[in-house]
Parts: sequence; C-alpha cells; structure tokens
Amino acid sequence: MQVIRDLTEAQLTEATVLTIGTFDGVHRGHQDLINNLKAAASERQAQTAVIAFHPRPKTVFAPHLYGNDYLTTPDERIRLLEAYGVDNLVLMPFSKELSQISALDFVKLVVESLCVVELCVGYDFALGKNREGNVEKLKALGQQFNYDVTIVEPFLLGSQVVSSTQVRQELVSGNVRRAAYLLGRYPSLTTEVVEGARRGRTIGFPTANLAVPPERLIPANGVYATFIQHQGQPHRYPSVTNVGVRPSFGGVERTVETHIFDFNENIYGQTFTLEFVERLRPEQKFDGIDALVAQIAKDAEQARALLAKEVLSAV
Repeated sequence: MQVIRDLTEAQLTEATVLTIGTFDGVHRGHQDLINNLKAAASERQAQTAVIAFHPRPKTVFAPHLYGNDYLTTPDERIRLLEAYGVDNLVLMPFSKELSQISALDFVKLVVESLCVVELCVGYDFALGKNREGNVEKLKALGQQFNYDVTIVEPFLLGSQVVSSTQVRQELVSGNVRRAAYLLGRYPSLTTEVVEGARRGRTIGFPTANLAVPPERLIPANGVYATFIQHQGQPHRYPSVTNVGVRPSFGGVERTVETHIFDFNENIYGQTFTLEFVERLRPEQKFDGIDALVAQIAKDAEQARALLAKEVLSAV
C-alpha cells in the first residue's frame, strides 16, 4: 500500500475509486465500506484509495473535550488499512483551515490529484465548508468532474449501526469481547516495550511494560487474558495483562503490563501488538505481596485455560 501524507503532492495516474473519512478503529462498518470500495474498483479495473483524517474534526474544534480516546494511532490505522487490501492511503491532517475549503475546491483537488473515477460514501456523508458537500452536491460535482458517486448503506449488527463511539463505550466498560464483535478482531495496542519498575521480576511474574501513546484509548482498569505478538512475526504468545495504576504499590499513573507465558527474552525497545481477549476481573488492591502473588497465579492459570480454547482472529 502506498501511503501519501500530502494530498497536494499526490499524482496518481491510474483510475481510482475513493472513499473519505476518519476510519478510527477500522471497525466492521469501515470494513464493509472498504469491501464496497474494492468491489467497485474491481468492476472498473481501477485501484482503491482512502483519505483518512488525523486528527479528527472533534479534536480540532473541541480541544477542551476528552481527547485521549482514539481507537487507533495513525500507524495502527496504516497497518489495518493495508491488511484490509487498500491500495493507496492519504493520511491527511485535519485543520480549521481545511474545514473552510469549499466542497468544489476540495473535490477538484481530490479528482486531479488522485485520478478519481468513482466516490464511495455513506448516505449521510458530507465534506467541505459547513458540510455543504452532501451526497446530492457530490453527485452534481460528479457531473462536472466526470466521476460517479456510490452510496453505501449503513452496516448493521442486528438493528444497530456499528460506530467508533460504540467501540469506545465497550472498551471504557472493559467489555473487550463486545468490542471485538464490533471490530471484527480483538481490540489491540501496537507499541514499544519500555522499562518499568521491574517489580514483577521480584515476585516471579516478570512483565513487559507497554508504552501507551497519550491519545490512545485503552480498556478499563483490570486484568485481561491477552495475546502478544512481535511486530512482523506470525507467532502469538498467550499472556495475562494488568491495566491500571497498581494500587498495591501506591501507583497513580495508568500502565499496561503484560506477563508473557513461557517467555524469557530481552525485548526492551521492540514493538509488539497486544490483543485483549477477555477481562478476568477488575483491578484491586491487596493487603500484602503474598495475597497479590497468589491472585496473579490464579489470573495466569485462568488466562492460560481460556486462551488455549481461543480461535484467533485474522488481523
């Protein structure tokens, strides 16, 4: 997949079918849109392209609101969109200046830069200043710039439209199973292993401490059965992960610490993907180290048994 970081410098010369959005989380609704995009491109013998905005408009227009709730970092989004078969990704910074561009000017830039012959969008999609570029406006501009518009129906699970907001709500509740259902894969975090306090080694449960990007949403505090995978490697290691402040040690900052089963390697500075499979219990404070160690042993045993029966998701 080709990643383009400046739309004004893009010069695609092959016919392109395009979709536009934020794509935070790349959930099952996004995946359905991408599948429609790929089908349309196949019919036209064209390539696919996605314009994904980061930061999202909410972050730009309401910076005072809760901001560290992204489901994916830009790098995670790149990896996922590539895995789902997108040919070209324009990772486009959203700004107040961009929001003031008219639909006409934005469409003209997109068509000329990306050689667009078809635009795939949802029924309620809009772009440009004051969201003037709704579906009807985009169809009218299509007559001018010689591209077609395909409307993709909302993706439903039961009677509910899948959304990034839903996924966030499930993660904040610690319901990673439900989040996985909405995502079509385990909720995950791809990041670097960093040095921690090394307390785990002293009690027989060494942990990999995962750096959490400031903007990134992680599941509710608690203990989780997880898989962890070295970036670029096929093998997933079963593991048990604590998310929280480590109240037994008087912690105040949230951390993500993973004990990898049957693993003893120096992995500081390396990038891993941690997948959250099931929440085992909330985080809690113990009266002493012996009680803590006993509970960790129970957590590890429960996680091993659960993960041994798990059917791994594909992405």
